[in-house]
Amino acid sequence: MINRNELHAMQMADKYDTFGNTRFPNLLKIAIQQGLEPADSITSEGISCFTRTSLGPTYTGHETFLRSPFCEDVHDVGNYDIAVVGIPYDSGASNRSGSRLGPQGIRHASSQISPFNPDYGVDLCEKLKICDVGDIYTIPANAEKTFDQITKGIGYICSQGTVPIILGGDHSTTFPTLRGISPYIDGNIGVIHIDRHSDCDAIQQDEKMHGTEWFHSIQLPNISAKNLVQIGIGGNCCKSWSKFVRDSGLTAFSMEDIDKYGIDKVAETALDIVWKDCKAVYVSLDIDVLEAAFCPGTGTPDFGGMLPRELLRLLKLVTAPGICGMDVVEVAPPFDVSEITSLAASRCLINVMCNQALNGNMYRYVKK
Repeated sequence: MINRNELHAMQMADKYDTFGNTRFPNLLKIAIQQGLEPADSITSEGISCFTRTSLGPTYTGHETFLRSPFCEDVHDVGNYDIAVVGIPYDSGASNRSGSRLGPQGIRHASSQISPFNPDYGVDLCEKLKICDVGDIYTIPANAEKTFDQITKGIGYICSQGTVPIILGGDHSTTFPTLRGISPYIDGNIGVIHIDRHSDCDAIQQDEKMHGTEWFHSIQLPNISAKNLVQIGIGGNCCKSWSKFVRDSGLTAFSMEDIDKYGIDKVAETALDIVWKDCKAVYVSLDIDVLEAAFCPGTGTPDFGGMLPRELLRLLKLVTAPGICGMDVVEVAPPFDVSEITSLAASRCLINVMCNQALNGNMYRYVKK
């Protein structure tokens, strides 16, 4: 019979209090100082709102978008015009998971792109102060707590007068993002949703998932379906979504509409709708709106979507009047080929930033 007290594992356990317990408390203190206290619903020790130090999940990191400065102390985010923030979360994906790695993939792809854009005649490094604030600390097993974290983190960025640019993550994260932005817009918010899917169920599989964000977003006090425009809809869509589109008052453009009227006319009509009685506009881009040949790295690819130049043209037109924020979601690097999906997401974001630099009309909250 082996003596339990002679077991190496037990002897090491007995020495627990002699190992030195300063590292974790120190890391936790720094994480909270630089990354904010977590949302009120979070009770586990070691979690901050933004991922900081080595305490964060292994799928988070600090490779920055477009090699921009890393805003390690989130309290300094107000010194920048734009803050890029990752939301590594894909527990809302109903098909292929992997978009939790989207922020890493998009950041890495962006490092291959120059901040000078000859299509706009703009060097982002000269025209805008851009930082990467890192990732929201997400809770993979709990949507509501993750949503609380997102709302608090994005809300804080907005409260400092900085425009958030979000790297998803699955599309369920758009609802808590808008919930964070909403209090810092002095008026109504119009939304341009570019996607192959309408995503407007109340629940999916008894949860808020990546097909439910618009049902919940238009419940926010200053977001209305009448100012929500969806572009690129078609393909693999749920029957219930069509009923919601019909009954809610939102406006949807299919790929058939784009073929019939052209990108310019669709964009012109969309802007008339989203800006009517609104103070600001948010853009949500699901990368799967692209023809599947151009975005294999996504959770729900579909044929018949936009061509890259159509998407870039659309973004140039609809973001010219200014935005209060934007997300690119559903980039899933595990399914990507030669990073083309991550590169597409990076290019879309960089072009939109160049458009903001060129036109100088982003909506920024002014602290009172």
